Amino acid sequence: MNLISFVVGIIFSVGLVISGMTNPQKVLGFLDLFGNWDYALVFVMGGAVIFNLVSFKFIKKLGRPKFGMNFSWPTKKDIDKKLILGSAFFGIGWGITGICPGPAIANLVQFDFKIIVFLLSMGFGMLIFRKIS
Repeated sequence: MNLISFVVGIIFSVGLVISGMTNPQKVLGFLDLFGNWDYALVFVMGGAVIFNLVSFKFIKKLGRPKFGMNFSWPTKKDIDKKLILGSAFFGIGWGITGICPGPAIANLVQFDFKIIVFLLSMGFGMLIFRKIS
């Protein structure tokens, strides 16, 4: 199971690098709608959405995953203050830095100080959330 998770993580990381999602400048260019907008990531996001729309129809029909005991589907369906605030904080952080958690972890191989500070800050925020919730 750990080997499968590792291989899937490597494939995901390679996809992030190829798509440009690990390049904060590319991401910030995508988010700059009213400046010098870089639309390339629209195709990355569109491809991900289409792939998931199709594959989840098949995955939901399976009784259980091939390499696990059961699926972990989200159970909450309501939109509450915590969801809105969490989404806003995530979006603000992504917009300021051009980095989100997956690409940040993939970028660890570069030993970039900004990435390390980002991940430490993210971890600290997670600890604070755990303490106050």
